[in-house]
Amino acid sequence: MMDGSIEGYDWADEACLMLFKNIVEFRDLPPADLHGIVRALHRHHYAAGEEIVRYLDHSNSVFFILQGCVRIHYYGLSGDEVILCDLPAGEMFGELTAIDGQVRSATAAAKKDTLLASMPGKVFMQLIQANPVFCTAILKRLTDQVRRLTERVFDFSTLAVRNRIHAELLRLARQNMDSPNSAVIRPAPTHAELACFVSTHREAVTRELSELAKHRLIERTGHTLRVRDVGRLKQMVDEVRGAI
Repeated sequence: MMDGSIEGYDWADEACLMLFKNIVEFRDLPPADLHGIVRALHRHHYAAGEEIVRYLDHSNSVFFILQGCVRIHYYGLSGDEVILCDLPAGEMFGELTAIDGQVRSATAAAKKDTLLASMPGKVFMQLIQANPVFCTAILKRLTDQVRRLTERVFDFSTLAVRNRIHAELLRLARQNMDSPNSAVIRPAPTHAELACFVSTHREAVTRELSELAKHRLIERTGHTLRVRDVGRLKQMVDEVRGAI
């Protein structure tokens, strides 16, 4: 991990400030407030695969993803990996520890070369208390997390493995729409990665993806996965989820 500017960005440069404006929680802040926040941040560059924070760490900084992608995951006692989510540029993580003072609840690692900005937990809490716009944005983020976790608990508790695979594909498709009813996921997750997202084994994912391809619902070419009929995939998920 290296601190400092990368790729020609000066922390006070307008091009760099545009990266901060892509952070969801910063979008509605007045320019003067945003400039003040940027001056209080530290920048970090992580190479692909490098850990940023580790499960049960006592650090409390909050991180904002300016470039790259970060995977949030942990390993069970059996050694099995559980992938919670992949966060793209514009997202943030680490806010839970800053708020409650507890240890880290998961490990965060760079999926590819990643540029982050960090804010000490104390400064983060001061900003929440002093800035109503930022406070509202954080409250919305936390409620979104609760809703996503509620849906995931429902899926894990009630859906069969094949249905959980469908639900995860639908989530990925919605993030990568290239037309009203199709999506291109690039790079596509490996079968092993999909298995870690839905708590199953790679062989189950391989079987189900082959079945979906046989029915021409998906098509995989190299590192690209095309969902040919997102509407049909949504219907399949809705049928097993019921009223949720």
